[in-house]
Amino acid sequence: MVSLRDAAWTAESVWPLKTPSTRQESNVDKVLGGLLVPGFDERTCHSRYSSVFYRKNVTRLPSPHLIKRLRKQEALQRRCGPGTEAYRAATARLQYRHRVGVNDTTNSACKYVVLVPYRGLGNRMLAVASAFLYAMLTDRVLLLDRATSLSDLFCEPFPGTTWLLPRRFPIKNLQNLTGEVKESYRNLVQNNSAASVSGLGYVFVDLDHTCTYHDKLFYCDDERQFLYRAPWLVMRTDGYFVPALFLNPAHQEELDRMFPRKDAVFYLLAHYLFHPTNKVWGLVTRFYNSYMRNSDEKLGIQVRVFDGDTPFKHILDQILACTSQERLIPEVVTQEPIMLPPPSTTGARSKAVLMTGLSSWYYENIRWKYLQSATVTGEVVSVYQPSHEEHEFSGKTTHDMKALAEMCLLGMTDAIVTSGWSTFGYVGHGLGGLTPWVMFKPENLTTPDPPCRRARSMEPCMHGPPFYDCRAGHGADTGKLVPHVRHCEDMSWGLKLVHPE
Repeated sequence: MVSLRDAAWTAESVWPLKTPSTRQESNVDKVLGGLLVPGFDERTCHSRYSSVFYRKNVTRLPSPHLIKRLRKQEALQRRCGPGTEAYRAATARLQYRHRVGVNDTTNSACKYVVLVPYRGLGNRMLAVASAFLYAMLTDRVLLLDRATSLSDLFCEPFPGTTWLLPRRFPIKNLQNLTGEVKESYRNLVQNNSAASVSGLGYVFVDLDHTCTYHDKLFYCDDERQFLYRAPWLVMRTDGYFVPALFLNPAHQEELDRMFPRKDAVFYLLAHYLFHPTNKVWGLVTRFYNSYMRNSDEKLGIQVRVFDGDTPFKHILDQILACTSQERLIPEVVTQEPIMLPPPSTTGARSKAVLMTGLSSWYYENIRWKYLQSATVTGEVVSVYQPSHEEHEFSGKTTHDMKALAEMCLLGMTDAIVTSGWSTFGYVGHGLGGLTPWVMFKPENLTTPDPPCRRARSMEPCMHGPPFYDCRAGHGADTGKLVPHVRHCEDMSWGLKLVHPE
């Protein structure tokens, strides 16, 4: 089995590798239509400007207004970020907030959102993208809690500053904050205590996918009711909440200007924010160049099982049924010919199938199927799986590095099949700008019928959406309020962005 598990962590991991494209660098838009800024030291982060060579094309280009807002956010991050006088003053006021009067006008000079992402790497990446968009909409500086492995996985996205929260931050044990603390948005809403925000110094927003009704009223906040008084916002979330921002009337006009195409929000945010470190990028490029580069077609299959670590035959049957019915992989012949034809002088078409998952059992069965029998089309199908950890070890740096490498590799395929409910899958197809075939979550250990369905867009699903109409002020089916926010294919109550045709 081809594996990243025993990959050597050597200097070769960070050395520039030959790109897989024959195109000249001068003809390639390495800044993705202005999404990125030039000028970063390419030696410290190879992926920032070279990842474009590993994709066939840029699926969506940024709008002029999005580019303008990104440059504005970068300037804000530099002006108010760690190491600046503005940051030192803001943290001093936070530490001694009871000595600062509520009429202190300097509180509004710089405002911050401190993100506390958690759970699996896919969850954390979706949370970062969501919080970043919220920060842009509300003119806040985004800072990430250091408690997870994100600093080992990604290069800094902002020029001239850091997005990592300094270790000597006045609020301790951020990972242990809950919606029960007195500073929580939930309590402020329940007690109608907007006036006390200035005295608190910060507001804690709990956006866990199981958060309460009052927590979710945050999605309707227009920064005039409570939050404009809070220079510091601490946000804890484990998923993608961008669809809820599109339901807030206060943000709709700006979001429409930033994202004329509603189905490319995560794709653009992810390619701005997430640049794997050289060590991770070395894993990605070496695997790609060794096993995927020369194939005519590349198919990604992402397997996530929620019923335990034991392999299940009904999941294998579902994978095979989906890829067969959607004609993603050719069938094999049921009876071998008496005499094999001579090798073609032009060569048969080749298809590389990249499988990811905690178990190797599904990979081994599918690989053996295409080893023991020829395909009916004559195509040569090769099946690979970079790693199989058997169990999830979220937050462990080495585990997360391998997970990120596999997400990047999935994004380099031409088509992709993902498991429903899986944030790992959302990120994989989102990075590639690929609209996936989504395999439905099995019930009662039975293969679903149909086994999969083509998604309406490449956007991730929001698992814990609000059920409240901000404009009308009452409960509602939020999947029917605007044409570009609809329910997900894999989770009937979830929300996702689509581009209305």
